[in-house]
Amino acid sequence: MSRKQIGVIGAGVCSSEARSLAEMVGREVAKRGAVLLCGGLGGVMEAAAFGAKQEGGITLGILPGTLREEANPWIELAVVSGMGHARNALIAQSSDALIAVNGEYGTLSEIALGLKMGKPVVVLESGWQIKGVYRAESPEEAVELAFRLIESCEKPEKSP
Repeated sequence: MSRKQIGVIGAGVCSSEARSLAEMVGREVAKRGAVLLCGGLGGVMEAAAFGAKQEGGITLGILPGTLREEANPWIELAVVSGMGHARNALIAQSSDALIAVNGEYGTLSEIALGLKMGKPVVVLESGWQIKGVYRAESPEEAVELAFRLIESCEKPEKSP
């Protein structure tokens, strides 16, 4: 069986609170043996990748540009897309589930694409009210919920 790929999405520039949450999400993803997939740049992406690497996890970044050197230092495997923001579709499609930590419009596009593709989407610290996403109150709950949604045919109640 192949490893699960959990997409952790969020802004490239973020608050210290969002950074801390993303790092904890990354740690939890790695503890479960999944690959952490992200956009490979800074902010939430870097913090999540850092957390995953601290737990010995595998990190995969799908970069918007054409240079692997643009990846943050915690990305083990870098895919250059040359697609700019359109690479968000690759992140959504390649993830078994998506966890959004806060975020901006790029994150919103990944959430929408994930939902359109039928992927489970969990949000943590988001002010958005989006039909079809699941809400979590902690990084641990976000990762637990993502795995439960992937592995279970019976999904929990969706948040309003």
